[in-house]
Amino acid sequence: MRRFNFNKIICGCDEAGRGSLAGPVVAGAVILSNRKINNLNDSKKLSKKAREELNLIIKKHSIAWGIGVVDNTVIDEINILNASIKAMHLAIESVAKKIAPQLLIIDGNKFKKYNNIEHKCIIKGDSQFQSIAAASIIAKSHRDKMMDNLSEKYNEYKWGKNKGYPTKEHKLAISKFGITKYHRKSYKLFENQFQLKF
Repeated sequence: MRRFNFNKIICGCDEAGRGSLAGPVVAGAVILSNRKINNLNDSKKLSKKAREELNLIIKKHSIAWGIGVVDNTVIDEINILNASIKAMHLAIESVAKKIAPQLLIIDGNKFKKYNNIEHKCIIKGDSQFQSIAAASIIAKSHRDKMMDNLSEKYNEYKWGKNKGYPTKEHKLAISKFGITKYHRKSYKLFENQFQLKF
């Protein structure tokens, strides 16, 4: 895990929740300080405890950080790729209010230019560069908390456990109880033997 460039103000960006059947897609954007943060890694490779601890450290010691949230209704309207990019733009906008990035490094291979700031897309960037890993951690931590809160009202879907992803338990709950207003209707929510009705 390394820094991308020490000569520019670098903002790392990543998202969480693209593959989920319910809830928002959430993006994080982070400009790290020179302070070393140990154990930064792709958020999916960290335990919940480690992720929560790092989430606090990143927010406390970074130069700037931002979160962008795009809900399931917008995902259905503009598709998940565009929604993910929109969430990243919102996160970057939040960062830019504090300090203007000179280079954006984006996890993945698709992005749309934000305010003419130079950007680079990096496949699996969250396991290579510290600021992207930091962005992935704050994005996932924020989204997990949102899904935990939603789970209190919709406990039958076990979102506190599966975070809206297509686990067997979640799909069985959809077939039994139907869908909620938080499910992504543009996704395949039912197995082939079930028919989705609106």
